[in-house]
Amino acid sequence: MPSDTPADDALPALDAAHLDLPDHAKLAVRAPSTHPPRILLLYGSLRERSYSRLLVEEAARLLERMGAEARIFDPSGLPMPDSVPSDHPKVQELRALSIWSEGQVWCSPERHGTITGIFKSQIDWIPLEVGGVRPTQGRTLAVMQVSGGSQSFNAVNALRVLGRWMRMVTIPNQSSVAKAFQEFDEEGRMKPSPYYDRVVDVMEELVKFTLLTRDRTEYFTSRYSERREAARCFDAGDRVDSRSHQVIG
Repeated sequence: MPSDTPADDALPALDAAHLDLPDHAKLAVRAPSTHPPRILLLYGSLRERSYSRLLVEEAARLLERMGAEARIFDPSGLPMPDSVPSDHPKVQELRALSIWSEGQVWCSPERHGTITGIFKSQIDWIPLEVGGVRPTQGRTLAVMQVSGGSQSFNAVNALRVLGRWMRMVTIPNQSSVAKAFQEFDEEGRMKPSPYYDRVVDVMEELVKFTLLTRDRTEYFTSRYSERREAARCFDAGDRVDSRSHQVIG
């Protein structure tokens, strides 16, 4: 699409008509949300005494203490990806929770140096796109892992890759609990320790980032390339989603 905006001699490849110059005033929120931050927590084991589940339950208690609304998805009964239609009740439950959330906590055991299949199945059931919008785009994310042996960061690193792919705002802090079988009492509560203190740190940071970004998601996720493509398709007569600026097939 030809642009009426004069070309920039220093940036000849740039379509200045679709360039958004970042400005502090654009971050202002006219009507801030007043409801508690909505946080979805996912874990990656179906064992009766699942340490990833115990850890997200502890995290949920902390989130609620900090004023958030926390919901934990139970992956029991979730079919393997693509093995059933997407209208399966467990799939619909997971997708609805993802859309409801403003932030998420992902926690997986480390197995064979990465996340478990149980955890990855949950992410694989969340579509990359619904009506031109990614259901996870712009949501905040905290990543955690539990290990049976010494401390490792393979699972949280893998979770960060997934978070980036799902276009989520992954917070800098993270939690990796080594020898998790030693860190919980018989009632499933996490014992006082530096590991517990780190979980508190991570949940604090998640709530702060969620409060910071949740009313600014559309601005943060607006991209030059997608605005430019949307304008091109608009000229061609294609339908374009007004929020994501993506073409609706």
